[in-house]
Amino acid sequence: MTAETPETSGLTGRTPPRAIGVVGVLIVLALLVAGLLWAKWLPYSDKVRTLADTRTWPGSAIFGAAGHPGSAPSASGAWEFWKTYFVAVWKAAVVALVVAAALESLVPRRWLVGLLSRRTVLGQGAMAGLLALPSMMCTCCTAPVAVGLRRRGAPLGASLAYWLANPLLNPAVVVFLALTLPWQYAVVRVVVGAALVVGGTALVAGWLSRSGATAPTPLDPTVAAEEDPVRWAQLPVRFGRALLRYLLVLVPEYAVVVLLTGWLSGWLSDFAGLDQAAGPVALLPVGLVGAALVIPTGGEVPVVVGLVAAGASLGVAGVLLITLPALSVPSIVMVGRTLSWRATSALAGLVVIGGLGAGGLLVALS
Repeated sequence: MTAETPETSGLTGRTPPRAIGVVGVLIVLALLVAGLLWAKWLPYSDKVRTLADTRTWPGSAIFGAAGHPGSAPSASGAWEFWKTYFVAVWKAAVVALVVAAALESLVPRRWLVGLLSRRTVLGQGAMAGLLALPSMMCTCCTAPVAVGLRRRGAPLGASLAYWLANPLLNPAVVVFLALTLPWQYAVVRVVVGAALVVGGTALVAGWLSRSGATAPTPLDPTVAAEEDPVRWAQLPVRFGRALLRYLLVLVPEYAVVVLLTGWLSGWLSDFAGLDQAAGPVALLPVGLVGAALVIPTGGEVPVVVGLVAAGASLGVAGVLLITLPALSVPSIVMVGRTLSWRATSALAGLVVIGGLGAGGLLVALS
């Protein structure tokens, strides 16, 4: 009896797996485009038009919801921050969860790995960075997608680069910066952001590979090795199972860690006061705090605008221009198990170093 192959299965009435894979990819693309139109592209288009007319950022920094800068942590401040934050990000978070589940469950593993596997780790970072440009997500909202990429077998360097490129190379935020601040801020953001996305992730992935601390497959080999769907009925089942896992694991820890971060936000966000008290010595703690706090997309713009207006140093503004959007404790918690704690910790260290470099570059250009 002749064994049935994918090439001959169509002759026996079964759908070739390739056709199911193509439909899966089209579903992911449709969800991505529709979701981004709703959560990102149309709202940001409106904001760009408004900023082009006013050249002034509306509203204030999100940390004000937790209390005035330097205020003691409080339960009421944490709750107000939590509510304000999720009002700003809930649409993007929904899109990220749906797309992450669809990417993990519907796209053939070989196709996904083939797209992101370049000859060098620099190439992986560059490819992932380019793919991240349209999605324009903050570091927390992009975390589920980065997890889905890695769980499905994407290289570590590419997964890290996608996670970092979304907030750092967000083209909408670059335009926001160009419309509300001198040109040097947008230039520093692009230059340092690209260096971290391509070079920083390559350094981390290369170091872990040489030390034998990481393997070409993710930490959850059952997902990476899971067979691609071969029947239409498998698509909704796989998608539902993946989405449920994200809802039960990532969403609760995300909500709790954001609340805890919000509890400290008012106290930690006195960047101007720290700058006045410590001068250049303040740059390192400012970078560390910036990498820990959580903000929505574009949330760094009012912070930097406010600091510039208050007379804070260009060094502090440059540090926060990178560290505030790039990472946050909630985002690190969400990706740490899958991308590995060593990788995320090393990348966080490079982001702080990159922020210090951005502060110096901003001073030099100004």
